[in-house]
Amino acid sequence: MITAIREVRRAKQMTLDDVARRCQPPTTAQTIGRLETGTRTVSVTWLNRIATALGVEASDLVTLPDRPDIAVAALLDAGGAHAPGRPATVVPPRAEPDLVAVTVAASIGDYRAGDVVWCRRLAPEAFVRGVNRDVLVPRPAGRFVFGRLIDRDGGRLHLLPLGANSRQQVVTDPPWMAMAVQLVRTL
Repeated sequence: MITAIREVRRAKQMTLDDVARRCQPPTTAQTIGRLETGTRTVSVTWLNRIATALGVEASDLVTLPDRPDIAVAALLDAGGAHAPGRPATVVPPRAEPDLVAVTVAASIGDYRAGDVVWCRRLAPEAFVRGVNRDVLVPRPAGRFVFGRLIDRDGGRLHLLPLGANSRQQVVTDPPWMAMAVQLVRTL
């Protein structure tokens, strides 16, 4: 089994020690390093622990034959584009039951026409996770508000819509909201 633990860890800008401390129960950076390099066998238990520490699914840490990973051709940083030091891949977005999409028909705020915003549905008890993030909130009669969640006051959500000169909107007791988690932009 080929793992992508190192690639995911680096993409999340975490050190070996960061991952080791976030594991439950905590472990050592040396152990995480051995699991990354394959000098220690990666069990399903270890995959689950490391995935939780990295905030991803365990399946994101292994190469599966039926999942089309995409090769990384170059890394882009302040110094420009350069070849990766070793072969790397990225996992394309995949459908999950709690994801919904917002397609952008006309440019507004930071979004351009043609963008697709993937949003994760949250139940009311998890709304606090969306503060200072862009969210989609349902309103009565099949309407929605999409904007920056700037405050949560009990069951009231205060949103700042994306358009210029837009006024704050308040939605009371929505059954769910969806927090933007990924932007897919065609160039």
